[in-house]
Amino acid sequence: MANTVIIGTQWGDEGKGKIVDLLAEYADVVVRFQGGNNAGHTMVVDGEQFISHLVPSGILQQKTCLIGNGLVVDPAVLVEEIDYLTGKGVPVTPENLRVSDRAQVIMPWHQKMDVAREKKIGDKKIGTTGRGIGPTYEDKAARTGIRFVDLIDPDVFGELVRTMVAEKNFILQHYLSEAPLNADAIIAEYKGYADRLAPHVTNVSVVMDEARRRGEQILFEGAQGTHLDIDHGTYPFVTSSNTVSGNACAGAGIGPGALTDVMGIVKAYTTRVGQGPFPTELFDETGDAIQQKGAEFGATTGRRRRCGWLDAVLVRNAVRLNGLTGLVITKLDVLGGLDELKICTHYRCKGEEVRHFPASLKVLADCEPVYETLPGWSEDVSGVLKKEDLPRNALDYLSRIEDLLETPIQIISVGPGREQTIVLRNPFV
Repeated sequence: MANTVIIGTQWGDEGKGKIVDLLAEYADVVVRFQGGNNAGHTMVVDGEQFISHLVPSGILQQKTCLIGNGLVVDPAVLVEEIDYLTGKGVPVTPENLRVSDRAQVIMPWHQKMDVAREKKIGDKKIGTTGRGIGPTYEDKAARTGIRFVDLIDPDVFGELVRTMVAEKNFILQHYLSEAPLNADAIIAEYKGYADRLAPHVTNVSVVMDEARRRGEQILFEGAQGTHLDIDHGTYPFVTSSNTVSGNACAGAGIGPGALTDVMGIVKAYTTRVGQGPFPTELFDETGDAIQQKGAEFGATTGRRRRCGWLDAVLVRNAVRLNGLTGLVITKLDVLGGLDELKICTHYRCKGEEVRHFPASLKVLADCEPVYETLPGWSEDVSGVLKKEDLPRNALDYLSRIEDLLETPIQIISVGPGREQTIVLRNPFV
């Protein structure tokens, strides 16, 4: 029995959705354990694209999909996503999609405050998606949030909404210069979501424990990437939850002893959406070429992703923080056609060598990436099914990544399709 965590090692958008979809065939349960609809997973099956923001990617394999207590969930988005998947021929029922009764509910005031704050601080904005994620996690930490167990109880929900609207309207009107919200209208709207979603709401921790006791295999699906972690990322340009593997336990409700593997998804180059430091970012034609060939646009926002060379300092940090047992290299095909490739092996800051990712953004701004140059390849690798059939220079590039990160590569993705994958080790078999 294997229980495997899938984690992004960079700033998200590494291709976790495809890998979760691939491995879900061998799992019985797929669990999402943090974040909200500020993250998107893109899967391509038989040429058809599917995008999910809340529902775990395993739904395409008709596995038991769980939304854990560590998430903040916009019920309107969840209902919309259920309808979207159903409309594309993917059945979504209370039997194959469960939502934790302890997951936090994103409310209208969270979204309004998210957008209004970014507007107020102008050039100093973090670059949030405006989905209300951060403000919802704030209320969770302040113990004033609304959970799904509250949403489906009309009396409790109504009382909580009226209390919170009185407080939030004061902030919206007097600090953020926004129009106030109407409690009655919110209660009426959310009753529809509650009626629709109530059959899906349950104790996800118990569901997982029962599956584990039956010997079933569980796949834990992370969102975003390690360096968007609220504690370990490029703070404050981070998300509002813990994205590292340790949160798979807290955000889903399972003990750490149950986990057997942690697989880190590494894009063959580096991308980042929104604001924040990016030491290996490219501002030249090569960066533009990678962006265009890789179709680097956010699945949730559609924003153009910033592109740069692979940063081994960044990924080594993720190896340590997550306790990675294996690597998955994605988008190797995008690098085909480049004469040479570069990998950042370490930084140099004011004459000193820096091998560990610094906490200070001021220090990071003074860090210059030190590159190792490798020859590129011209061959199209998108149809390669065996590692040994990859071009020699591609193999050397992969080998150097393993050496720098001291972690074995277990899966290589050479295209967006499920079949465009070279599996060297499957943790579930």
